[in-house]
Amino acid sequence: MTETSTASPAVRGRDRLPGKALFGLFLAGFLGILTECLPAGLLPEISRTLHTSVAATGQIVTIYAAATALAAIPLARLTAKWSRRTVLQVALGTVAVTNALTALSADYTLTMVIRFVAGLGTALVWTQLAGYAARLSPRAVQGRAIAIALAGTPISLALGVPAGAWLSTFGGWQTAFWISAVLSVLTMGWFVVFVPNLPGQAGHERFTVGQVLTMPGVRTILFALTTYMVAHNILYTYVTDFLRAAGLADQAGWVLFAFGVTSVLSVVVVGAHIDHHLRKLIVASTLLFAVSVLVLAVFSGSPVLVYVAAAAWGLAFGSSPSLFIGGAINATPDAADVAQSIVISFFSASIALGGLAGGLLIEAFGTASITWASLVLLAGAVVAVLGGRAHAFPRGA
Repeated sequence: MTETSTASPAVRGRDRLPGKALFGLFLAGFLGILTECLPAGLLPEISRTLHTSVAATGQIVTIYAAATALAAIPLARLTAKWSRRTVLQVALGTVAVTNALTALSADYTLTMVIRFVAGLGTALVWTQLAGYAARLSPRAVQGRAIAIALAGTPISLALGVPAGAWLSTFGGWQTAFWISAVLSVLTMGWFVVFVPNLPGQAGHERFTVGQVLTMPGVRTILFALTTYMVAHNILYTYVTDFLRAAGLADQAGWVLFAFGVTSVLSVVVVGAHIDHHLRKLIVASTLLFAVSVLVLAVFSGSPVLVYVAAAAWGLAFGSSPSLFIGGAINATPDAADVAQSIVISFFSASIALGGLAGGLLIEAFGTASITWASLVLLAGAVVAVLGGRAHAFPRGA
């Protein structure tokens, strides 16, 4: 991966990864995705408290993702001059307060407002992690640093959300949100002690969104990212419905466990090789994901192949955010912060769009349609990734 121009020379001079600082960034990312997805495992319980249907309660996840998508770019611009640690402290403080307020709320409308504000906090988190990690680390291991900082996503999905559902058995669904709030405060303390502060950007150093979008390779990266992530979210949002149609409803937990385990394994594999093999990894991830979905579409009647496909899907997807953000940083070395905010907006919009599209597909064509729709999208991603050898995902990257 290439060097970002905003790096601090003193920080760059280190000969190894700043483990404690990267762990703080990892925790911030872990809490961001946990706060977003925590309701998914608790919808029946939350719906009873809010006196709404499960479907309506599910919109507290959608509005969170929508807020993140809408706010990532403007908030990144608004806070560009702030020191990086200050931005993340404000973000984590927002996550802590909104998780606590969510636990206290018994009103649906109020909860929706709280979750929208929580999404604004997470927008600030996601736009900082990759660039912060890169600036803290030696250039030779920037990719590994980014992979560590972003590893909170697959690990939170694999462990955090199920753990939240388990914790809710000890005091209601609110317990999981209270614990998330406490973890956010503790992470703020970790930042003060272990994460070096870095300056923001002066006005003359900042690029506009339009300037970044015209840089070679950026639009190809965004197209590949969007098709990949929408395909994932169409399938992942309705995976339990797919498994029910395949006669595996009673094994949904184990299938998701297989997905989660290999997602975590993906972090290890990608972290070890991303600095020297970014193109190979992103091509492999996209192709493996496409093959996995094809197997799910054609062989859904075979439990063994469903498990194998789910595990392969997890391995492909686990570190995909690191790969796409790494590609964006390579393509925009002097405008990495703006590029990350754009990527995060597309990423979050893909979550909301995937959930919406999946629901419409099931309503119109049945559950089996989500695998074929995902496969069509992934075909587009494969073409973009393979064809982006000049600027988006260049050979030798």
